[in-house]
Amino acid sequence: SAGPDWNNGFHQIRHHTLTPSYQNLHRELLLSHKRGLLLEEKPELKRVLEQRRLELHKEEELAQRRPSDLEMELRKRQLKLEEAIRQQENQQKIPEFVRVKDNLRRTQMSEQ
Repeated sequence: SAGPDWNNGFHQIRHHTLTPSYQNLHRELLLSHKRGLLLEEKPELKRVLEQRRLELHKEEELAQRRPSDLEMELRKRQLKLEEAIRQQENQQKIPEFVRVKDNLRRTQMSEQ
């Protein structure tokens, strides 16, 4: 009774390898191998880690080089804009009557 069970299992496995989708995949792999179009040598994880390492290296190089005049000017403008926004937010926190009082003082001082 062990013999027929073993044969049935063997035929089932072999039957699986004879399905059209399996045969198509196998045929495609053989053709790729003949043409020299082998699958990528590096697994996906290795490739992603290497790409990440290269990106970090590139970022480090950019950080080490001296910023250009344009980059420095843009940074100055950004800082001025951020400071103006902070001042505007601080002004909005001050009650209106205090702002009006300060504006009146400035007006009086400029007239003198």
